[in-house]
Amino acid sequence: MEKIKQDKAWIVFLGTYPPRECGIATFTADLTNNFDELYSPREETKVVAINNNLQTYKYPRKVIAQISENDPDGYQAVAEKLNRLSQVKLVSVQHEFGIYGPDYGKNLLIFLATINKPVVVTFHTVLPEPSSGQKEVVIKIVERADCLVVMTERAKKLLLEVYSAPEEKIRVIHHGIHPLAYNDGSDLKKELRLSKRKIISTFGMLNKGKGIEYAIEAMTEVVKQFPDVLYLVIGATHPVVLKQEGETYRNQLIEKVYSLGLQNNIRFYNKYLTTEDLLKFLQATDIYLSLSQDPNQAVSGTLSYALGAGRPVISTPFPQAEEIITPDVGSLIKFGTSEGIADQIISILGDPAKMASLGKTAYFKTRKMTWKNVALSYMREFIELLPELGKREKNLPAIKMRHLAKLTDKFGIFQFAILDEPDSEWGYTLDDNARALVVTSWYYDLTKNATAKKLAEVYLNFIKKAVDPKGGFKNYFKTKHLNQTEINNEQGLEDSAARAIWALAVAASGSLPVGLKKTAKQILESNLDFKKISSPRAMAFMIKGLSKYYRLVEKNKEEKEKIEGLLTEYADKLLELFNHHSDENWLWFENYLTYSNAVLPEAMLWAYRVTGNYHYFKAGNNHWIFCQRIIFRAMFACQSVRPVGIKGEKRKVSMTNNRRRWRSWSWLCGQCMIWARRNNIRQKCTKRSIGFWATTF
Repeated sequence: MEKIKQDKAWIVFLGTYPPRECGIATFTADLTNNFDELYSPREETKVVAINNNLQTYKYPRKVIAQISENDPDGYQAVAEKLNRLSQVKLVSVQHEFGIYGPDYGKNLLIFLATINKPVVVTFHTVLPEPSSGQKEVVIKIVERADCLVVMTERAKKLLLEVYSAPEEKIRVIHHGIHPLAYNDGSDLKKELRLSKRKIISTFGMLNKGKGIEYAIEAMTEVVKQFPDVLYLVIGATHPVVLKQEGETYRNQLIEKVYSLGLQNNIRFYNKYLTTEDLLKFLQATDIYLSLSQDPNQAVSGTLSYALGAGRPVISTPFPQAEEIITPDVGSLIKFGTSEGIADQIISILGDPAKMASLGKTAYFKTRKMTWKNVALSYMREFIELLPELGKREKNLPAIKMRHLAKLTDKFGIFQFAILDEPDSEWGYTLDDNARALVVTSWYYDLTKNATAKKLAEVYLNFIKKAVDPKGGFKNYFKTKHLNQTEINNEQGLEDSAARAIWALAVAASGSLPVGLKKTAKQILESNLDFKKISSPRAMAFMIKGLSKYYRLVEKNKEEKEKIEGLLTEYADKLLELFNHHSDENWLWFENYLTYSNAVLPEAMLWAYRVTGNYHYFKAGNNHWIFCQRIIFRAMFACQSVRPVGIKGEKRKVSMTNNRRRWRSWSWLCGQCMIWARRNNIRQKCTKRSIGFWATTF
């Protein structure tokens, strides 16, 4: 084992690991890699790799021990070594029948009987009708484990009913997927030389029970209507099958292809793909087939990957598929049928709009299943077993500017996007560019990133162009030319203009180059004298901007008094609104909650910071607590965030069923991350922080 530092905390994963070609190995690699990206260097993952008896492997340094699956003494020896290492805090076992030796993996029980660390066991298969030997092994694993993870609700039900597992031990965490940007696949088809073909695909290690023969038979009908269709069967033969049977099954399939005259429409890739190549083929796919003939197969990783890539799926009804393949993402067909496969392929290929809709819905519904979300879910369970992990300092996820840059051209940031592609039809707005200037200014303060500086200059120039010679700002640009439209009401314009003031103050007071700061300050100074403001949120953004600007002019007594006077005027108006609308049960500025709610109490706290007026502090603090109570249910457990809908919620009406669709979650998460880093908040990003700071912007 490698030399270790005393302040490290290791979470050890027991299972197969690459370069061994195995689905569990791929799962373990994906989970541990994403875990390390989130939590390293304070918490790191290490691996104890299980080898079969056919060969040994050259593993990376992450693998700190190896066990031969048929060596009982090896299981005990490694467990004893882990017990002696204080850095090892917890062991996560990936369980599958067939990788822990004979008698249904009884050797794993030796390891579990010896290890004295907390143990989390992930069951990749839960059989509904186990043999007596299988049931005995699983029951003993359940007894020894401190937490049990399954990937479907059906698997949880089986653990409860068949194996008498305690419900409080069981957690459902989905199989992970890779966070791909959505695309239509045309570029990938070109790269893989599959252009001008309609691509159907199946992935995974080849063995009997995959249902490939039924898909081949179905292609005889599909080709009649779509001669350009190409069915890809991708994956090497399973090593155990290869040793026992050779390529018998593959050869039978190839013979069937030629006997049906489909050699121009079906292609085999006898290769174990890297994850990168697998994802390329998935993105080049039009329809994915998941045709396991085993009704007890719990989970298919490639099924999850296909949905995550935004591709419609036709599947047999094994447990995972029954739960996640709904009519809006694909279809289920009976076991052992080729007719159903053919009918569904023809139906989807014959309706391009339907195919696109199915794929996009699949993409959006699987965002919660990205590997980092899965890693966060596992960490929550680890912390529950070992609270000391939760007390450690966490690294926040890396902030990336790529999406923001993609939505921006030389004129500004586009108002809307279709998935991750900018939608130029709706043009640009002042409030979006003001938000973008805040984000890039903050990010430049943290990193001195060249892309952030370049983008900040774009957004600053946009605000400069938006200045109205008659006073204030104009909000909407259609095609790089001013076009004020009826969609903008006066209150909305007030909010946009006030956001611009705040953004200019942030830019002027940060660490952007002197020229940009000077430009921001000049625009700000010439637009402080607003017409009468009636929107509470506009007042709040003005207070935030004036508070920033106040620090810039502290040495100029005349300017300082002017800013303090304006700020006090707006704060007094907000206080007056609060007194008018509030009672003991409703501590708010209006009779309803709508958008950007948190900015109102935040502004009162900024006003207190500048003026020292305790009434502002008291009001801001009370409003803040009220706002959190409405938005967050069970907030301290961070179990649910219920942002108030864009249409608002009336006074004293229940707000438990609303959901707001944020314009861009990547925006809000980025702002939350930057805010947290600027304020030295060193904890993982939670739903609570994202949801709350979303309401601020």
